[in-house]
Amino acid sequence: MNSKNKIIRTWKGWTTLDNAFIYEDMLINEVFPDVKRKGIKGLEKVSISTKKNGGEMEFFLILQFDSIDSVKMFAGDDHEKAYIPDNAKHVLSRYDETAQHFTLKEELELK
Repeated sequence: MNSKNKIIRTWKGWTTLDNAFIYEDMLINEVFPDVKRKGIKGLEKVSISTKKNGGEMEFFLILQFDSIDSVKMFAGDDHEKAYIPDNAKHVLSRYDETAQHFTLKEELELK
């Protein structure tokens, strides 16, 4: 695998248990398809993970980009700021204001 310059962007948001399905559906059927329709190139992979914690559902998103330039196309010049469409803000009870970025060093596929 050529991981040179690939960027992993992570972010967390929380919903009530009642809103968890709504938010997950929104991510899968609205948010990321809209990103693709806008012609933003370089977003290679999106992983959506959840964890129930008391009365909340925690969402942990991992996005893989081909470069930091692609991250900036996705999130804007202030690429550290969280990308949260307005309709998603109505379903989230709280969220991280910023995203974290890491350089992907290696990806091992163990069989």
